[in-house]
Parts: sequence; C-alpha cells; structure tokens
Amino acid sequence: MNDGARARLESPVGPITLIERNGAIVELEWDNSGDIVQTGVLGDAVTQLQEYFAGSRQVFDLPLEPRGSAFQQKFYAALSAIPYGETRTYGDLAAELGVSAQAIGQACGANPIAILIPCHRVLGATGLGGFSGAGGVEAKIELLKLEGAASLLI
Repeated sequence: MNDGARARLESPVGPITLIERNGAIVELEWDNSGDIVQTGVLGDAVTQLQEYFAGSRQVFDLPLEPRGSAFQQKFYAALSAIPYGETRTYGDLAAELGVSAQAIGQACGANPIAILIPCHRVLGATGLGGFSGAGGVEAKIELLKLEGAASLLI
C-alpha cells in the first residue's frame, strides 16, 4: 500500500521514503523511491528526520496515521510514549498492553512508520530482538547509538 505523495531522504541507516496521504504520514519505506520534497507535511517530516539524525531533535511533531487494528493503535501509542534514549522490553510492553511478548514482537515487525514510531527502542529480555528496517539489527543499533542508548547494549 504505497500510493500517496512520497518524499525521500538519505539517512545513516540507508535511504528512506516517506508516504503521505490526506495530510498525514502513513508509511516509511526503506528505499529511495520517492521524490525530494521540501514543502508541506512531507517537507516537515524530512526536515525533522534530518534534525533527528543530526542529533538536534528528540521528539517528532508530525501528523501520523499508521494503519492497523485497535490493538495496533494502542501499541503505536505505547511505542510513541517511550522517551528518546530509553528502551523497553517486549515483556514490558506485553505486560502494559495485556498481550504476549510474541504479539509485541509481531506488532513491532508490522510497524509501518518505523523511526517516527520508535520500534527500535524495544529490546528482548536478553538481547536486541529484531528490527524490520533495512539493515536489520545493525540499523537498530545505529538508531540506539544515535539516541545515546548504546550503554544499554553492553
């Protein structure tokens, strides 16, 4: 599901394309298939991501409308509440939302707006867990390092 206006940017974790529909970001793809856009919601999103990668932004202020069930919407809200530079475990979120850790892992993998909805901040009880973005766990590590959470990885 990738119709809608598209904007791309290069990032430390590879090329990213943002997709906007009806004034909200609905998806982030790990490729460079969008146009370079610097206006409107997409322009704001590109600017805010560039600021994030430069280390000058910790909170995104963008209209986001990720697709998903009622559970997934609660899950996205719980992810978005994890502060910059902090992490939670799959088990932490499972207990908070009353589901299994496996359900949390599956929901992380299905997150359509990674980084902006920070699934990279969710770790396994004894390891990093997975990451659905391009570059896999290495990209997750880079995002955590960027946020100063690298000490959690040692």
